Amino acid sequence: MRVVLGFGARATATAADVEALLPAFAGDVVIALSTVDTRADLAKELASRHGWDVVTHPASALAAVAVPNPSPRVAAHTGTPSVAEAAALLTARTAPARTSATTTPFDGPAVLVVARQSSAVATLAVAAVAPEVTVVGVGADGLDSVPAAGRAAIAGATVVFGSGRQLDLAAVTAKRVEWPSPLVPALPRLLAEHHADRVVVLASGDPMYYGIGSTLVRLLGAAHVHVVPHPSAVSLACARLGWAQDDIEVVSAVGRSVDALRRVLHNGRRVLVLSSGAATPPSVAGILAETGFGDSTVTVLESLGGPDERIHHDVTAAGPLNIVAVDCRGSGVSVAPGLADDSYSSDGQLTKREIRAVTLAALGPRPGELLWDVGAGSGSIAIEWLRAHRSCRAVAVERDPVRAGRVTANARTLGVPHLSTVVGAAPGALDGLPPSEAAPDAVFIGGGFTAAGVFERCWSALRPGGRLVVNAVTIASERLVAELHETHGGSLTRIAVQRAAPVGGFLAWRPMMPVTQWVVWK
Repeated sequence: MRVVLGFGARATATAADVEALLPAFAGDVVIALSTVDTRADLAKELASRHGWDVVTHPASALAAVAVPNPSPRVAAHTGTPSVAEAAALLTARTAPARTSATTTPFDGPAVLVVARQSSAVATLAVAAVAPEVTVVGVGADGLDSVPAAGRAAIAGATVVFGSGRQLDLAAVTAKRVEWPSPLVPALPRLLAEHHADRVVVLASGDPMYYGIGSTLVRLLGAAHVHVVPHPSAVSLACARLGWAQDDIEVVSAVGRSVDALRRVLHNGRRVLVLSSGAATPPSVAGILAETGFGDSTVTVLESLGGPDERIHHDVTAAGPLNIVAVDCRGSGVSVAPGLADDSYSSDGQLTKREIRAVTLAALGPRPGELLWDVGAGSGSIAIEWLRAHRSCRAVAVERDPVRAGRVTANARTLGVPHLSTVVGAAPGALDGLPPSEAAPDAVFIGGGFTAAGVFERCWSALRPGGRLVVNAVTIASERLVAELHETHGGSLTRIAVQRAAPVGGFLAWRPMMPVTQWVVWK
């Protein structure tokens, strides 16, 4: 496997700082050390120690490379949002293909076999040449319903990846590689090891619908992935049930928590749950009973399209290859922000529903965006951010372990189990976040706002164009909000809410603590 080391380093970094990040490469051959052109001298020093080639790129070339972990702070300093990953990928894509007989130009896909590794002064990533890939969708009937293009690709492959069941169904005679578990972390190295092969990947149904095809496109780019689709399990299930595919909800329990089903349960809605096995149908039935949807009609559809296809309603008798259909009957939870306060388990540290609705409006969740909920309390802001759209992401930071556990439990109950909960006090707890969670599109600071460095850390991490919202209740937090408003601008709003409550035999207004809300855009 031919690999490329890409690195980035601060001006004070030494060769030893970069070497401290080098991974072990048993039997691998390093063909290049790649970085931004301003670090050419350090690259040459490193290369001379190890006998590597050196390749440098201008920041403008690196900025055009899509990477999984872009950084606004790196972009501000170097002109490109990535140095290590972008340099490794760009060089691997254009590196010469070396054999004992000849050197020929290579221009093709590449993968990161080691994502960005960082120290205080340096970053390093490793990329390798990867093959072009054909992804073939296979149904429960094996090759019978695979189109001619898919059958030809399988017949011409030198190596075929897939599950054991898929490889057997497709009657593969080429070299067979069964997927390891977990799959996604191992996939880049598997591809790199077979860069010289004609690779076919087998997928269940439509590879681009909750399938391996989407993962491969993210890794290799659409130009290097040819997809031969097959009807998805969702298409087949809707055909059997007479459901309109454009009027259903789909929840995947494959590699994910089935608790996401809770978010989409509403009276009259139809839901398909992509199952992870025989245990999924009973789990679905348990959630329906727990959430007041026990009267829903549950249908288990097994081995759709295969000779042993079976459709029934016994969740305890499901086989391993199934999809679960739910015709919902129950009340459900509102999709609007500002859920009832008793929707949450809380010790009192909860943004009340009226303030919560205004706060979510100020944060303005958009599909795919990331929120930091700092001082999360019961997690209500992060949870309702996630409920806005299935692709939204959130990190809830809470220093109290008991409250942090309550945040996780609330997220599960309200159908957003993918909420990332960090136990620790800001700003320190924010420093260890993975790259995918390190640059929020929006920040809400509900607790710990007056702690030293909290605002500065959140503001520096916030993406350009992002927004930060603070709800101040105490005099100290209001004072700090006023000071920061003078230097950063934004809008200030005073929110006062009164709720009617019994006083003797009458009703009277009981005021809640007023909130000063500061909203500022970066």
